[in-house]
Amino acid sequence: MNNLRSGIPNAPGLLSFTVARSTVGTGWFLSIPPGACLTVHCHHGIFTLKARRHQAAYIQGAKYAWTTFIHGGALNYGRRKSRQTASPVEFTLRKDGTTMLMSQKMRKLAPELDPLRLGTGWKPEDLSKPQIFIESTFGDSHPGSGHLDRLVAAAREGIAKAGGFGARYFCTDMCDGESQGTDGINFSLASREMIANMIEIQANATPFDAGIYIASCDKGMPGNLMGLARVNIPAVVVTGGTMAAGPDLLTLEQLGMYSAKFERGEIDADTLDWAKRNACPGCGACSFIGTASTMQIMAEALGLALPGSALLPAASPDLIEYARSAGRRAVELARSDRMRPCDIVTMDSFENAIMVHAAISGSTNCLLHIPAIAHEFGITITGDTFDRLHRGAHYLLDVRPAGRWPAEFFYYAGGVPAIMEEIKGVLHLDAMTVTGRTLGENLKELRTNGFYDRCQKWLGEANQRYGLRLTRADIIRPYDNALGTDGSIAILRGNLAPEGAVIKHTACPKEMFSAILTARPFDSEEECIDAVLHHRVKPGDAVFIRYEGPKGSGMPKMFYPSEAISADKELGRSIALITDGRFSGASTGPVIGHCSPEAQAGGPIALVEEGDLIQIDIRERILAIIGVRGERKTAQEMEVILNERRTRWKPRPARYQNGVLRLFSMLAASPMKGAYLDYGEIRLDARESVQKAE
Repeated sequence: MNNLRSGIPNAPGLLSFTVARSTVGTGWFLSIPPGACLTVHCHHGIFTLKARRHQAAYIQGAKYAWTTFIHGGALNYGRRKSRQTASPVEFTLRKDGTTMLMSQKMRKLAPELDPLRLGTGWKPEDLSKPQIFIESTFGDSHPGSGHLDRLVAAAREGIAKAGGFGARYFCTDMCDGESQGTDGINFSLASREMIANMIEIQANATPFDAGIYIASCDKGMPGNLMGLARVNIPAVVVTGGTMAAGPDLLTLEQLGMYSAKFERGEIDADTLDWAKRNACPGCGACSFIGTASTMQIMAEALGLALPGSALLPAASPDLIEYARSAGRRAVELARSDRMRPCDIVTMDSFENAIMVHAAISGSTNCLLHIPAIAHEFGITITGDTFDRLHRGAHYLLDVRPAGRWPAEFFYYAGGVPAIMEEIKGVLHLDAMTVTGRTLGENLKELRTNGFYDRCQKWLGEANQRYGLRLTRADIIRPYDNALGTDGSIAILRGNLAPEGAVIKHTACPKEMFSAILTARPFDSEEECIDAVLHHRVKPGDAVFIRYEGPKGSGMPKMFYPSEAISADKELGRSIALITDGRFSGASTGPVIGHCSPEAQAGGPIALVEEGDLIQIDIRERILAIIGVRGERKTAQEMEVILNERRTRWKPRPARYQNGVLRLFSMLAASPMKGAYLDYGEIRLDARESVQKAE
């Protein structure tokens, strides 16, 4: 049996052990004095054990089940049902039985650390405090990030009052809205990976005791959630909130409609300019349940943000106070041994988040982000997980784009807690959260601590400001008076999408729930939108935009084609738009995205030809090619035809030959898996290169 021990120099009172896997027996072995406390630090989380004679303990972690056997002062523990190869584990124990903070351990190891921090502006007394990593996407990149410095400052105040020191780090995000319709949008999904990478680099280069992650928008929020999972220090998420609506309750997702009407000559330039000047009256995420708003809500639903803190109005004083509270909580977590993200977030947490997603009719882009976040936690989520949980789920939120009201009204109606109260019968109420209490305990406390009274006060002020008379039930429907009872998304499959494709059926006209259409394939977004705007697309067409998946062009949004179609009263109820790209969280109409495998990977969408018959059946979850040149074929006949087409198909040359999009196109996983960077592709390519060389 291996029993490796290494001491740390110049660290009085500290014992540190690196214990390798046993060559025999239950796994690892370490002897500690009977009665001593042992804190175990490893990539699965942190837990503390106390050695007692002849006692066996069972410990349930977020990723693994652990069995601990303690006999005569010797601790043996083994990992059960592990999905990874065993690796060395580090133990840190102070002789007085307390845990030493990681930041203080690093000060002993790196003598340059203290002077460099003093040169950065730290005071000598700050060096010994719990050190909190404050990561944000603050920058002048867009309204969702331009105000986050105020939340960073508030979080830092809370940290200081709790006896810690907050260090500010920044990695700003790009704006899909500013880039869509240009090649700049191709960088959007890849930027999520780069934000996660940068957080991993920043937090691991100089370890901290806990972290606060502050973001608002489409890629910044999921990038931060992925990054905090990799770093796995105790963490609190602060969401950046939503912007207010403009005059006449104007919100940004309506601008696509104004633009399409202008292109068709239905409105003049002055009307379009009025909409442009008033659609974004201030900072915050766009005021509808798009991807930014959805992902803010997901952060709270996963248990990583303070209860009630997601998607407040960005200008609300309540949001500043939540940031201060997050700072205080981060310091408390820094002193805890069992509250790292991987200790909190489990499959139950993700199922809770997906049930909330169904209740709010969340963005389809969540099907890219939640699986990618889950992957960082070692948990598998796919489109099928969403489809299973959405079936029969009650859709309650009457907020744009599928509903009537701007997103600022979400908080006025009670926010995430109000949604969870309505659907708590289908939630895992025993799921742990960042408060140290379960979801059920958090909901119980919010019912008595004045939270809903505060929301009601803000709703009253909003009614007066906008000349409305809304009640909470007008915004968040009661469970028994739901807007819909079959969730909000569906995963379609068939010979056109063997791995699946996604549709937001709550935003789709009922006329298109079952249809047979005629294929009109386009190999770029630009070709498609030109045909739509100039009436070369007719009722009964199935419009395809392909080679726009992760490997094709980075998986940009097809926002303008979808808006042009949905804004046309005839086309919006008589055609479908199908793509291996994705859509905006604000997209409405008969639009089907994430068609997998994508065209660049040789998926069947690449084989579609003009005049093919396309079957769509949302209730039966079907997306299939069922005929050629207007003539129906059997399934067997279509298989023969598609196989023959496949022999003639060749992949297109890579669109990007260098840079980040070259990396992304090479390594991105399938959209149905989350389109994260799949480093298994590197190993696959390496094996193929060896085989070719042989």
